[in-house]
Amino acid sequence: MMSNRNILIVEDNHKERSLLSRSVEELGFHVTTAHDGTVAAEKIKSDPYRLVITSFEAPGVNGRELLETAQSGHDGPRLLFLSNQATVEDAVEMMKNGAFDFILKPVDFEQLKMTILRAFEGNGSPANGNRKNEKEIQIVTKDRSMLRILELAKQIADSKASVLIQGESGTGKELFARFVHYHSGRRNGPFVAVNCGALPESLLESEMFGHEKGAFTGAVAKKPGKFELAHQGTILLDEITEMAFHLQSKLLRVLQEQEVDRVGSLSPVSVDTRVIATTNQNIRETIEKGFFREDLFYRLNVIPIRIPSLRQRKDDIPMLAQHFIEKYNAIDGRNVKSLTRGALEKLLGFSFPGNVRELENIMERSVLLAEGDVISDTDLLLEESLQDVPETPEHTDAFTSDMLTGPLKEVEKKIIFRTLDQNNGNRTHAAKILGISVRTLRNKLNEYKENMGSL
Repeated sequence: MMSNRNILIVEDNHKERSLLSRSVEELGFHVTTAHDGTVAAEKIKSDPYRLVITSFEAPGVNGRELLETAQSGHDGPRLLFLSNQATVEDAVEMMKNGAFDFILKPVDFEQLKMTILRAFEGNGSPANGNRKNEKEIQIVTKDRSMLRILELAKQIADSKASVLIQGESGTGKELFARFVHYHSGRRNGPFVAVNCGALPESLLESEMFGHEKGAFTGAVAKKPGKFELAHQGTILLDEITEMAFHLQSKLLRVLQEQEVDRVGSLSPVSVDTRVIATTNQNIRETIEKGFFREDLFYRLNVIPIRIPSLRQRKDDIPMLAQHFIEKYNAIDGRNVKSLTRGALEKLLGFSFPGNVRELENIMERSVLLAEGDVISDTDLLLEESLQDVPETPEHTDAFTSDMLTGPLKEVEKKIIFRTLDQNNGNRTHAAKILGISVRTLRNKLNEYKENMGSL
């Protein structure tokens, strides 16, 4: 069984349903559709979905009831609502009750794409993520410095002080932000994440602060911003140093006055929101270069947290690897028990430039590729061993250098065909698991075809 990349789209308009379905499938997800909420509710009960994209006004079971259905399961899907009629109050209510996000129609497909990818990052709130029985955020570590950070996070969780979390990409900054939220008195309120680096500047202001109907071309209805949706909860400003300079002054005012000015509005809206910001940059260098406001830095840096890289806490690698084996056993229906000594030594000797996120990706692939119940060193696909080779004009991605010859070449071919077989020949899914582009996979298959005469 593959990783759960299943999305259910609920839309009564056939044309919109088809357009949404094609757009989401192009991202490499498996899409199922339903024309009304009643059919969707039955599908949610019988089939595993990671995300449900539904029109808020879909006939049959309404949006509120569909959210309750999703929350009734042990690990229900996230719900992303699309709407052209919902009020600001509707949007805020759904977010508080556990909806993953709320996007107004007509849908901006770039925004939709980023929201979907965020839902599949592994850190997004599930449908029941804001309920009182929320599962505790788990951070796996035995490293002393990490344990001290966790204690600090618990100590400051109940304050309203802003938190600035710094660390390399992949160290788990968003997970730490959720850890702080979970241990605070706001844990039953919404947790809203905004990726300041992923949203185009033209969308970021509207997404964060909201807009009034007619404020600009395409603003067909009033829309609450993320700060409003995070009222009485927590807002995460991910990669804060990527925020446009002119928006930083507006954010500073929100932090100082506890109110937001929607684009096109004549009066501010009060908000009660705890702010946590993250960055993988040296923020003092960005200030010196004139890219980030120093006064905003001091406003955000009330509680500073710096997360060490994985190479600074290598004692955590065996523990994390086992944790991810168990996680992807459950997701993919596998029964892998552990790693061989050789596989563990290979992991311990790796530099992990992508930190914990990279280790998780490696273990997910290894769980899928392991032939028995133990992961061997040949089951591990480490980017360093596969990519740190000279590039050729024809091939520039993983698995493409002519230097990959002999036994390693055979291992590569075996892995590619096994992954294709496990994904029923779906090249998009296989390429994602392998960590390569579809183009690279196609090139490799053509190469095998030329060498073998046929596939």
